[in-house]
Amino acid sequence: LSHIQMAPDPDAPAARALQPGQARLAVDSFALTSNNITYAAFGQAMKYWQFFPAPDAAWGCLPVWGYATVQESLAEGLAVGRRVWGYLPAGTHLVVQPTRLSATGFACAAPHRQELAAVYNHYSFCDADPAWRPELEGLQSVLRPLFITSFLLDDFLADNGFFGAQQVLLSSASSKTAYGTAFCLGLRRGEPAATAPPRTVGLTSAGNQAFTQGLGCYDQTLLYEDLHTLDPATPTLYVDFAGNAALRRKVHTHFGDALRLSSSIGGTHWAALGSGGGLPGPRPTLFFAPAQVKKRSAPPPEGWGREGLEARIAQAWSAFVARATQGGQAWVQIVSHQGADALQASYTALLNGKGDARHGLVHSLPAQPAAAAGR
Repeated sequence: LSHIQMAPDPDAPAARALQPGQARLAVDSFALTSNNITYAAFGQAMKYWQFFPAPDAAWGCLPVWGYATVQESLAEGLAVGRRVWGYLPAGTHLVVQPTRLSATGFACAAPHRQELAAVYNHYSFCDADPAWRPELEGLQSVLRPLFITSFLLDDFLADNGFFGAQQVLLSSASSKTAYGTAFCLGLRRGEPAATAPPRTVGLTSAGNQAFTQGLGCYDQTLLYEDLHTLDPATPTLYVDFAGNAALRRKVHTHFGDALRLSSSIGGTHWAALGSGGGLPGPRPTLFFAPAQVKKRSAPPPEGWGREGLEARIAQAWSAFVARATQGGQAWVQIVSHQGADALQASYTALLNGKGDARHGLVHSLPAQPAAAAGR
């Protein structure tokens, strides 16, 4: 993953002419977070590289979340100039094949994307999105995709009665998806016993301890090296945002059969990813957010329906934004960068675990290169 290059964008106007039914989006800006490192780390296993195929199969175009504008359109009903939010390549353009066009957005029907998770194929019109606020675009780029994962993870845990656990242990607690999950768990305070959350414990490094404690999302924050101070008999859920195999083994060894669930979410410690076999306690499983989306998008009574799911996410997101931006203690400081050199520098810093937990990185590129990482 450390082998990166900037190459001509395969969807740029000079490289690809539109066919009937297609449209070309000009990428305006996108966020870069540890979530993108997870996409790269699991690019083969979870098919993330297949969304935006690179011309050379030895490389993969990094997926990101951000904003784009319809630059050209041969798709009926999709007007040039409409601004959209969605899943994009870390480049300058994306050719889409709009389908299911509605007042709120469209899906991409490109053949190579049809077997991939549907949640990544939907594009929302900014002017029809009640959650969109121009002054918060940077915050939305950085936090909203991560927060949706947080919301779905919280819902999954509550849907399963928290597996009978009395505490939730979250690694990489300063990461945005981790503290988003802790925030969603906190929203359940005061609910009936069946859905009331266990106490939350965040594991973090010394450098991020003050920041993590200051969030106020966790009942307790601990340094990684202090894991042994937790009662090993307490029924515990382990939610692994770091993907560090050595840490996972320590957690499993410490809690043993008291560990009710070991769920991997991301791979911020991508170089330390390892097998989950041969560990005490339950076998680690990978949480795949689109599966929970599919379940909750089903019509009642099995699910909430798509509108019901979106309404619940919007309500939680509004509460999260209000807390994350209140007063002079905003949880995220948006830092904007332009150009290929800045993008490569940010990617390398995140890859090496050098990102600042307080910063939210937003990037834009001139109209030529696209970012690719070695597969």
